[in-house]
Amino acid sequence: MNAEQLPIARVLPLLPLAHLDREFDYLVPAEFDEAAQPGVRVRIRFAGRLVDGYLLERVPSSDHQGKLGSLDRVVSPERVLTPEIATLATAVAARYAGTRSDVLRLAIPPRHARTENEDQAPVPAAEVTPIDTVAWDRYSHGTAFVDALGAGRAPRAAWQALPGEDWPRRLAELAATVVERGEQAVIVVPDQRDLDRVHAACVDLVGKSRAVALAAGLGPAARYRRWLAALRGTAAIVVGTRSAVFAPVPRIGLVVVWDDGDDSNAELRAPYPHVREVALLRAHEAGCGFVAGGFARTAEVQSLVESGWAHDLVAARGTLRECSPHITVPGDSDHALERDPTAAQARLPAVAFAAVRSSLDAGHPVLVQVPRRGYLPSLACAKCRAPARCRRCNGPLALPSGGDDVASSPTCRWCGIADPSYRCKVCGSRALRALVIGAGRTAEELGRAFPGVVVVNSGGSEVVDTVKAGPRLVVATVGAEPVAVGGYGSALLLDGWALLSRADLRATEEALRRWMSAAALVRSGADGGRVIVVADPGIPTVQALVRWDPVGHAQTQLAERAEVRLPPAVRVAAVDGSASAIAALLEIAELPTDTEQLGPVPLPEGARKPFAGDAVEPIEVERMLLRVPRSAGAALSRALADAQANRSARKNDLPVRVQIDPVDIG
Repeated sequence: MNAEQLPIARVLPLLPLAHLDREFDYLVPAEFDEAAQPGVRVRIRFAGRLVDGYLLERVPSSDHQGKLGSLDRVVSPERVLTPEIATLATAVAARYAGTRSDVLRLAIPPRHARTENEDQAPVPAAEVTPIDTVAWDRYSHGTAFVDALGAGRAPRAAWQALPGEDWPRRLAELAATVVERGEQAVIVVPDQRDLDRVHAACVDLVGKSRAVALAAGLGPAARYRRWLAALRGTAAIVVGTRSAVFAPVPRIGLVVVWDDGDDSNAELRAPYPHVREVALLRAHEAGCGFVAGGFARTAEVQSLVESGWAHDLVAARGTLRECSPHITVPGDSDHALERDPTAAQARLPAVAFAAVRSSLDAGHPVLVQVPRRGYLPSLACAKCRAPARCRRCNGPLALPSGGDDVASSPTCRWCGIADPSYRCKVCGSRALRALVIGAGRTAEELGRAFPGVVVVNSGGSEVVDTVKAGPRLVVATVGAEPVAVGGYGSALLLDGWALLSRADLRATEEALRRWMSAAALVRSGADGGRVIVVADPGIPTVQALVRWDPVGHAQTQLAERAEVRLPPAVRVAAVDGSASAIAALLEIAELPTDTEQLGPVPLPEGARKPFAGDAVEPIEVERMLLRVPRSAGAALSRALADAQANRSARKNDLPVRVQIDPVDIG
């Protein structure tokens, strides 16, 4: 067979250059004819070097007028890129102004040859434990939603879980409903603790062999083995973190995102997609069911409800009152102030101590949520309130721990140098005060206040998953709250102002999400459960917690953002880089006519600097925001992707990062 008679394969090379994000035609040698099928990994020679790629399709002829090269090797006959994931990768790349090769690096794990060559286990028959969906009766239209899933009608919902809800079990019931009719489900959760709980619930319903857990912390072999189980149809339910949203199940019937407001749902690698948006695209492209669940609600999910794309799954107010703990704010009434005049200013008011003492006497654990870990992680001048900064590197000073004289000296959090003779640069005062008291100091204070009570710390590198029943104090940073057997008797949500006063678009939304996640672990008010939130009672976010009204809060947030033209009411692109790099990109970008340029401004504090290949990081990094109406969002992404491709073709290696609707706008 001569070269003209050889079959032709269309290949997508995995190249970092944006202008090469397209297919190339290659001849298929006779020895690879059987193995070279759509979806397999291949090696090709491109510009004189061997690169990896995916074979997308076999075509009868090529439009290329020159001589075609041949496939160098078929890495494996395993068809790892399914048509559905290929379509999804194209949609995600278009949504986020990225390349398909970057998306596929997120979607498909590296090959592990020994694991791939293991004997394939037969697909077990679907044996689902009888599902009792009576718990869904507590939600309006809950039973109808489950019935629609079972009938294959692909319903879409925004689910507000009740306080104290066994939400892993509820998600497992939805997934099992889909499995019963012969399809698969994908459930994405923010972290490993949530993953373990949901996976255990799914195993209980469909069996260990039919539910797999995917997480970045797995070793290469284990992760690839479980990913192959999803690809080959052995696994009916895939539970995982971020990248699991791309799990290649053969017949997807449901995709679930739990707690979409969590920061870990935003990908840190190009093209920086968000799990919620990928799940939306997948549900749309595949025509499957969709659920965004959580105790709180983001403005983005509320926009889906208001547009009619998804429907509410919420409980009636009567049911909510039965399940909710009693939530109070110190100093929220004249009567409360008469009883305790310092309640509105004290970090631990008398009502909080009373709630703790009552729960401990009843034999229940108490949760204390603090915004930061450490001892006194943030200091300021006691006289003028200017932030305490290091004299050597200008880093923030802190007291990382209590105890001896050395540890009690303010120490720089950047260079680690202690400054025992600190003097304020503004007013010259030597006195310091704590801006935020950390979990370590809080645990120490409570331990002294309640001698003989066990104090459990959870946060940082020592996160506790569960605590036993019985009288104990659990001091946890936000997001690290353990689940208590039988529920907490009470919870103290301290330093609320630290969450609410962050200079961030999502500060109030994030504060409410953190508070509700902690309050949901407390027993109901009928069982004596109490939540004390130490914050200004007049703040709408605090009142939303007291009323347990995440939907109303999300509606307000969405309306406010629409008024000031911020996401999700509009589409925003953040372009990060040096001033010259940003200017060069915008000069060649054919932006939509109604694009607004906001900036440039300094890169938000804590944001990573952009990096491209081996290019040198710029010292001064700026951010330019490009804002367009939602109707022009696709055009903006396309314009920025084309501009990146243009820069790449010109070999302009100045680092520039493009993020569409970033979580941290600044």
